[in-house]
Amino acid sequence: MSLNLGVLSIQGDILENILSVQSAINALDINGTVTSVRTPDEISQVDGLIIPGGESTTIGQLSLANGTLKILKEKIEQGMPVLGICAGMVMLSKTAQDKVVGKIDQPLLEILDIKLERNSFGRQRESFETDISLTSLGIPTFNGVFIRAPSISDVGSDVEILSKFNEKIIAVKKDNIIGVAFHPELTTDTSLHKYFVNLANTLKN
Repeated sequence: MSLNLGVLSIQGDILENILSVQSAINALDINGTVTSVRTPDEISQVDGLIIPGGESTTIGQLSLANGTLKILKEKIEQGMPVLGICAGMVMLSKTAQDKVVGKIDQPLLEILDIKLERNSFGRQRESFETDISLTSLGIPTFNGVFIRAPSISDVGSDVEILSKFNEKIIAVKKDNIIGVAFHPELTTDTSLHKYFVNLANTLKN
């Protein structure tokens, strides 16, 4: 049975994630496809979903407007694997505030028990790359690309911390949910996308 993966295509790094997932599918020799999805009907058909980096407020507001937010939450709660990247991790969080402007009012899925700070490492001009470790996922070294990246100050008891940088939490996992502050789609290393594809394939089968 074919694996059907989607990239939420409302705003953000959509094409880069589609290409990374397709590369991972090919490398793993899995019978699967990856497509852009944006409507509730399209999302209801996928076995796993990436919420890409971008503008979390825009993604949230447009998802709320077209009914996507509701089906997303339902599917994730039913066990659909999801990878939230940067803004995608903000979308998954229960609590988010901005380092500069403080408390923010934006639609969230409120499905991952984390306290999150947007723009935790600074604005666009403070973007950087650094090696990080995701050992518990079988990825000892990974090139983390940080662009207006969030960080996590606190996690619930059911949330696993996957990685830290400068004592800030930058990657977490809870069952079928993975959230990362960096952009794996902007590197040539598809290790994290492979992990996500394998997770979706295992849960489907």
